[in-house]
Amino acid sequence: MPDRHSLGPDSEEVGPLVRPYIMTLGRQRSDTVQLDMISVVIAARADVDEMSLEPEQVSILELCRRPLSVAEVSAHLDVPVAVVKVLLSDLIGRGYVLARAPYTTQSPVSRDILQAVLDGIQRL
Repeated sequence: MPDRHSLGPDSEEVGPLVRPYIMTLGRQRSDTVQLDMISVVIAARADVDEMSLEPEQVSILELCRRPLSVAEVSAHLDVPVAVVKVLLSDLIGRGYVLARAPYTTQSPVSRDILQAVLDGIQRL
């Protein structure tokens, strides 16, 4: 087994944490954009300067041609969600990606009505 000091940054033996750290330039979270795992993201523009982006960001843009959640992007890329959030925040800052809160549906029936139905069923 090689000495840990002899391992270079390109070595495959440096471990699984080095690559995500490099992808995010050491950032653990975005300072400007707050994304949840279920936030929905979609590519905003087709004209993108791919040479100025990291390979993972280009992959994200290709995936986001249709709306996806942050968790889905993470799963497709096999990259931790925290890393995807940082990469997406960079893309959002450049105007390449749009993000929004997930769809929510409110119950069409109030809690009081549901409770009344339950009480009626229990009396039967």
